[in-house]
Amino acid sequence: MGASITDTTTNASRAQGELFQPLAFARGPGMANRIALSPMTTDQARPDGTLPPDELRWIAKRAAGGFGLVMTAAAYVQPNGKGGGGQTGIWSDDHVPGLAELAQAIRAQGRVATQQLHHAGCRAWARTVTDIVAPSDHAETGARALSTAEVEQVVEDFVAAAVRAERAGFDGVEVHGAHGYLLAQFLSADANRRTDRYGGTLENRARVITEIIAGVRRTCRPDFQLGLRLSPERWGMRLAEMRDLAAVLLDGGALDWLDLSLWDAAKQPEEAAFAARPLLGWFTDLPRGHTRLGVAGKITTPRVALAMLDAGADFVLVGRTAILHADWPERARDPAFTPARLPVQPAYLAEQGCGARFIRYLHSFQNFVVAEQGAS
Repeated sequence: MGASITDTTTNASRAQGELFQPLAFARGPGMANRIALSPMTTDQARPDGTLPPDELRWIAKRAAGGFGLVMTAAAYVQPNGKGGGGQTGIWSDDHVPGLAELAQAIRAQGRVATQQLHHAGCRAWARTVTDIVAPSDHAETGARALSTAEVEQVVEDFVAAAVRAERAGFDGVEVHGAHGYLLAQFLSADANRRTDRYGGTLENRARVITEIIAGVRRTCRPDFQLGLRLSPERWGMRLAEMRDLAAVLLDGGALDWLDLSLWDAAKQPEEAAFAARPLLGWFTDLPRGHTRLGVAGKITTPRVALAMLDAGADFVLVGRTAILHADWPERARDPAFTPARLPVQPAYLAEQGCGARFIRYLHSFQNFVVAEQGAS
């Protein structure tokens, strides 16, 4: 394992020499640097999942801002997988033209263009989803258990969504298997109580993911990139199981990257049995062949980003700080750079390419946006 992720020293030459080194993938184009835009909810899509100019503006500004890989907001692969009112859709060919504009805007800047694929499962947006589904019945949300045939259809629809992303001009896709959404619900022994081939052992609970991976590899062109996002804690995840799964996926050769969403990339594990090292350290020592390892979670400054590379990650994914600074990678060339102080004015966010709906959504983040006058 590399240096401690609590390292506090950095300098301009290290920032140039490490954060700005190119990164090749096993397939498709490489990143010009080690900095990716993390996929984030923007709430800007139309009710039917098609994309307005505001989403294009948001993405294009980050591509121009220097992110080596630009990942779009999660797009739902089935109508009942919608996780929010303004979520992007990719379950219909009607979504392809808008997605093609996004891909073109990213690639025009020489960036790797990636579309994230998603199904909310029992976390679907109940205001529009009337048939909420999950691996097993879920009393709290009223979700019903998917039949075996319906799970097989989920696999087919993730693969079909990847094909649409390919047609739209994206370099690849990332499958969202984190944050307690449908694929993470399958991984959880608490949420998944199935007795068919998609339940029981870890191998069976992960089968929906491995079948999606195999389907994308079988159906899309040979140089089409494929990543997977996992969160190894919360939502019923067991760290030992997620480490075992990551070991298989990292060394298996089918993925181009594994994206670990840790909420705080420098955090310690929540499970006491794993307190001997930081959470990221339980994954950086795994053999990974040509598969790259990315990490996301409170990466706000060049110092933190460099510490993640020192700890063994191949690249970092920048999330909320990329909302504040469309050109975060360029600013990160200065090792002393610190992000704008919160809360910020709505006008500032508009200057950074956030549309009106996105700004309204950001008001739900504590202390992120200056409260509007008269708001309670």
